[in-house]
Amino acid sequence: MEALRTPKRLVVKIGSALLVDAAAGVLKSAWLNSLVADAAQLKEQGVEVVFVSSGSIALGRHLLGLPAGALALEQSQAAAAVGQIHLARAYDGAFEAHGIRTAQVLLTLEDSADRRRYLNTRATLEQLLGLGVVPIVNENDTVATDEIRYGDNDRLAAQVAVTIGADQLVLLSDVDGLYTGDPNMNSGAQHIDVVQEITFEIEAMAGDAASGLSKGGMKTKVMAAKMATDAGCAMAITLGLPEHCLSALYDDAKATWFMPKDDPQLARKRWIAAMPPKGVVTLDAGAAKALLAGKSLLPAGVTDVAGEFGRGDPVAIERPDGTRLGVGLVRYASAEAHLIAGRQSQDIEAALGYPGRAALIHRDDMVV
Repeated sequence: MEALRTPKRLVVKIGSALLVDAAAGVLKSAWLNSLVADAAQLKEQGVEVVFVSSGSIALGRHLLGLPAGALALEQSQAAAAVGQIHLARAYDGAFEAHGIRTAQVLLTLEDSADRRRYLNTRATLEQLLGLGVVPIVNENDTVATDEIRYGDNDRLAAQVAVTIGADQLVLLSDVDGLYTGDPNMNSGAQHIDVVQEITFEIEAMAGDAASGLSKGGMKTKVMAAKMATDAGCAMAITLGLPEHCLSALYDDAKATWFMPKDDPQLARKRWIAAMPPKGVVTLDAGAAKALLAGKSLLPAGVTDVAGEFGRGDPVAIERPDGTRLGVGLVRYASAEAHLIAGRQSQDIEAALGYPGRAALIHRDDMVV
């Protein structure tokens, strides 16, 4: 449990019920500022932080004077469009007080289901984190329809954690963790501190959402935990109502921790290694040596490209003698790979007619 106090890359999910005053339809500024102060303190300790935040529809509907209760899809999308501006401004102002930049990232289910979009999302988030920025992620409610919606930010947060290889995911909730039953209806329900494995019995303990603002419930949180822990990411459900709730979690506040099955990077590498290659890239001796030293594969080291593949597809990586060196997710389609094979990074734009990524296969997307 001591290792859980020192995350390296942390995703924090914030629900509407915590962030927005339901009666007034406004942000809880003092609560938000305390959460941002907790995140700023973690960043000072070297932790990379991503927020996955609800709240745009709850804010927008109040600003537009929309009625209480369920909204039509087009009303929800209009409310989200208005609310997203205010939500982004609030986060930007709160983090700016600590000298930290933020970025708004809007996603839909399609962005993780489509491998090309998945890689684009991963690359953007990785770049933002590398620049010291705190990404503020939300579902893109202005364009999402039922078939491309996550539907709840618990699972969106888990997908973000998996995408960026986070080692911890924290769901701030209106309850302090998982119980053996609904504690509001069963006084004998017992709190579960640690879940080592998500069994059928654990899944059966999940309840439904109680908040009028939140679409998630304990069921979606356990589903998020399953997704996260399978990818090597620990997950906590903790009470988010008090100020400085994130700091409280690491000071042993009551919570349920779901333990990961593996290290997130190892889990990702196993996932890549299990994919059947759709093509082959052959390297020169220098590139093969560089990959064994942990470097990314640059086009300059490629001597041959075979097969038909798209961006994000797995390809086999071979030494000059044709023996298998590894497998990786390629950042160019086969036609593009043919054009840039053997070229220096500064020559990629001239070969393609547009700027491209320096690496053909990034080391994080490769198993050697």
